[in-house]
Amino acid sequence: MKKLMIITFAVALLMSAVAAAQYGAQQPDNGKSGTPMKAVSITGKISDDGKMFVSDKDSKSWTISNPDAVKGHEGHHVTLQAHVDADKNEVHVVSLKMAKDSMQK
Repeated sequence: MKKLMIITFAVALLMSAVAAAQYGAQQPDNGKSGTPMKAVSITGKISDDGKMFVSDKDSKSWTISNPDAVKGHEGHHVTLQAHVDADKNEVHVVSLKMAKDSMQK
């Protein structure tokens, strides 16, 4: 009788561990770690089609992950507040404003 209770307890413990592992595997990661990415300020020019951004600092080209955020500013020199993903070579625009030197013309 004691053996049967121990085996039942072990099976129940094993099943709960398997269920917990499956639940953890189903949770999407979305490429995010526990800490949110900080927006950085970058100055440069938006391409004429609004899908690319070229930085003034190093002339690096970045794909804009949310091109709707820059609609109406195609071809303009702007300062972006954006989340930068260097691995994907892409920026997610949080906000933008016209660059100061382009307003002085």
